[in-house]
Amino acid sequence: MNGTIAYRRTSDVTEVRQLIVDVHVEVRGEFGLMDRPFYHPDRFDERLTAYASRPGWEAVVGYHGEEPAGYVFAVPLDENTKWWSAEQEPLPAQYANEDGKRTLALNEILVRRPWRGAHGQGAARALHEELLSQRQEQRVTLLVNPALSDGRLKAVYESWGYQQIGRQQPFDDSPVFATMMRDPLRQ
Repeated sequence: MNGTIAYRRTSDVTEVRQLIVDVHVEVRGEFGLMDRPFYHPDRFDERLTAYASRPGWEAVVGYHGEEPAGYVFAVPLDENTKWWSAEQEPLPAQYANEDGKRTLALNEILVRRPWRGAHGQGAARALHEELLSQRQEQRVTLLVNPALSDGRLKAVYESWGYQQIGRQQPFDDSPVFATMMRDPLRQ
C-alpha cells in the first residue's frame, strides 16, 4: 500500500490493548501459529499485561489513514528482570546487570500483510526506528524464533544491526528463541 504511515505513541495499554491483540491474532494466524498455546490470545494478553505493568513500557502503532498497519512495544529491563535468567548459556554478570536505563527489551513487533513482504514498504523497520528514536537506553534486545520463515526473520534483524548473543526459552510453552542485541541503541 502506498502512502504515509503516521505513528502514535502510548504508555497506556488500555488505549491499544484490543488493537494489539487483534493484530497479533491476524498476523500469527496467517503464519499458522494460533493453534500453539504460547500464541493463544489469552496467553498473549497475559504477557502484554505483564510487560505493560512495568515502568517505561511504550507502544508505537503505525496507521495508514485510520487503518492500523502494525505495532511495536518495548519495556526497559530493571534490576529485578528475569530476561537473562532463561539463557541456555549464562551471560557474564556484567553483561546482564540491569538498572532500568541500560537495556530496552523489544517485546513484539508485528506488521499486517498489506504493509509487509514483497510490497517492500519497510513498515517494520520504520516502526522499530520510530520507537527507538525517543528512547534513552544504551542498547536494545529482542527474542526471535530462528525456525520461523526459514531464518529470514532473524536475518532481517541482523540487517538492522542486531547480533545473536545467546538462546533462551523464557516460558515452558514458548519456542527456543535466539537472543539478539543491538548495541548501541541507534545505528
